[in-house]
Amino acid sequence: MRIARFTAEDQLFYGRVDGEEGQETLTVLAGDPFYAGINPVDKTYSMDDVRLVAPIIPRSKVVAVARNWNDHAAELGNDAPTSPQFFLKPNTSVVGPGDPVTLPDASEEVSFEAELAVVIGRMCKSVPVERVPEVIFGYTCGNDLTARDLQRTDLQWTRAKGFDGACPLGPWIETDLDTEDLSIRSWVDGDLKQDGTTRDMTFGVAELISQISDAFTLLPGDVILTGTPAGVGIVDDGQEVEIEIQGIGSLTNRMRRA
Repeated sequence: MRIARFTAEDQLFYGRVDGEEGQETLTVLAGDPFYAGINPVDKTYSMDDVRLVAPIIPRSKVVAVARNWNDHAAELGNDAPTSPQFFLKPNTSVVGPGDPVTLPDASEEVSFEAELAVVIGRMCKSVPVERVPEVIFGYTCGNDLTARDLQRTDLQWTRAKGFDGACPLGPWIETDLDTEDLSIRSWVDGDLKQDGTTRDMTFGVAELISQISDAFTLLPGDVILTGTPAGVGIVDDGQEVEIEIQGIGSLTNRMRRA
């Protein structure tokens, strides 16, 4: 099931996405599905008549995983970690599909990173690996935009990873997905840049969420970014980044300089 967040007739809704690609409709849900459940009402919209926004604004945090593909760690001159490495992005970094991203004035080297994003569905702490599926609401596409020059000069990554717009998410949340071997690809202005699979992640989704939940209590709507394959690169004013994950769809955002 695909769950979107959208605006129509000057109102904000959650909706169930139905139909084939190019012919989607949205059935409005009663209330917030993270707290009220998925309860459709008798009101639908054509995709052409709505504006999709970020499918979730995390209640508290985005937790991201560093260097979770050996080939990506190597391309940046880093060793692969022997245990999962985490950092935080604020919820103010989240933007939605089609939203422009204003690149920060402090950086001349902003890089894209295509990532599978996991959306948490219930409050949880210290979740055993075998019970991780119970706490997942679904999955979406993410872009862990990173100011590489700030990442090199700062002692920690908050500025480099947390600027406004640094976490595009979308286009919707897919609630039923096997994450063992999903294609993850990215394009810049139509040129293929990344072409990986979740099969090559150093640490899988269940192990990541179990270990993250040992460190932090996770709340409904929190987002986990699971790392990126090799092929990342710098983007600049006017360039368009598209991220596609098998079984979910594609997320596109255009970069701009203020």
